[in-house]
Amino acid sequence: MSTLTVLVLLFGYHTSTEGAAAGTLAATATGTGALGSSAAVGGSAGTTGATSTVTGSAASTRWGPVQVRLTLTDGKITAVDVVQYPDGNGRDQEINAQALPVLVQETLSAQNADIDMVSGATVTSTGYVQSLQSALDQMG
Repeated sequence: MSTLTVLVLLFGYHTSTEGAAAGTLAATATGTGALGSSAAVGGSAGTTGATSTVTGSAASTRWGPVQVRLTLTDGKITAVDVVQYPDGNGRDQEINAQALPVLVQETLSAQNADIDMVSGATVTSTGYVQSLQSALDQMG
């Protein structure tokens, strides 16, 4: 978990000359993470055999949008990608580097949107749960 936090901070750092307004964080059920940048597509769902993905609507928060994409295998949430989250300044990056892995793990454990908020990251937590519920609603 410490390694993931360091990597998120390292690769998620944007200089003031960069125009990036949202980052991407991916995590799987095994707890490994990967960073990258990808365009977030709201409300899309795709299916391949027993594995499917569904992207929740972007939830607008005070500090920026939060959006999640779920990967399901045989109806079970096996991965959560946080495709948008506030990262416009160092404090946002610091908060979300700690909060998002916790929220992802909570989702993987609970298998629903009934998860605990992360203290100190209430705004991100609220947006995360809203987008997560949107994705779950699309699943039916």
